[in-house]
Amino acid sequence: MSLSPGDALTSHNFGLQIDGVMVEYLAEVNGLSIEQDVIKHLSNSAQGRPEVSLMPGVQKDGQCTVVRGMTQSPAFTTWINDSIAGQMSTARKNASIIMMDYQNNPVKRYNMRNAWCSKIDASALKAGEASALTETVTIVFEELVIE
Repeated sequence: MSLSPGDALTSHNFGLQIDGVMVEYLAEVNGLSIEQDVIKHLSNSAQGRPEVSLMPGVQKDGQCTVVRGMTQSPAFTTWINDSIAGQMSTARKNASIIMMDYQNNPVKRYNMRNAWCSKIDASALKAGEASALTETVTIVFEELVIE
């Protein structure tokens, strides 16, 4: 690995893997988070004093948004189309956002179980403008595991 102890990853080198296959290098990822319920347990001590214990509850599902350049990536486009068409038997995939070091070696993975696309927004089209077209895709998932 090209990172020295204490070095942090840069924010510009990451991609999307679907079912183990790298399908897209992304322009942006937002909202990737894990949350779980907190269980509050109230009891009394042997001395009769109230005690509060907090325990971890069930992990919640989540969502994130990814921005990609409008490319002809057939695997990603098929995944979006299957999701939007409601073909959940083929749309639910295991997907990963992969962070890479300076030499493009995977360093950290955010694995999303049973992920599918719930929304897609195309960038504005403007005559005479010289900018890249992008798609913003909302991905929902049932579980997020960080490796």
